Amino acid sequence: MQNFAWSPLRQNCRAIPRFVGKTNVPSTMFLRPNSTKVEAAKNMNWVEYFAVRRRRRQWQTAFTIPCAMVGFFGGSFYFGSLSTDPTKPIMGIDPMMFYGGCTLLCMGVGYVVGPSLGSSVWRLVNRNSVTRIDALDREFYKHVARNRVDASLQSATNPIPDYYGEKIGSLREYKQWLRDQAKYKRKALLLEE
Repeated sequence: MQNFAWSPLRQNCRAIPRFVGKTNVPSTMFLRPNSTKVEAAKNMNWVEYFAVRRRRRQWQTAFTIPCAMVGFFGGSFYFGSLSTDPTKPIMGIDPMMFYGGCTLLCMGVGYVVGPSLGSSVWRLVNRNSVTRIDALDREFYKHVARNRVDASLQSATNPIPDYYGEKIGSLREYKQWLRDQAKYKRKALLLEE
């Protein structure tokens, strides 16, 4: 008789999905109001991934120019405010030329820091989908590393086209990249023989 009372409960418990091992789903996902964004990021396909990748690249570019300008203006204000004696060279260089070079160096530092800053801000804005995008990035770069031409086949006059796959922005461009890699490999192997 006791088994009869437990049977409906056992049937209901069997309907509950069980997870074996670790899962990537946080336990509080169902309590969040934006869980649909997390689920959408989890089910992202390659077309959406390339669109997100393009947007991330736009953020990086958008931050590059202002950071370079901030570096240039900051360097020019700092080095322009220093007192100079034209009769005393700095490291054997005219002080105005030295300070001008330092100002351009500050601009270069801003140009280099800009994409990193843009990427960081993009990650903060899109923090719900960053883990899935990172997983797709790793998978995409595994595809690129597996399908690209061996670097030993290139020469100084004939470099490999887009070795790291940086210019790939869509599935069509990825297929074109695969064709270009295959064409380069055939041409390089024919030249070796």
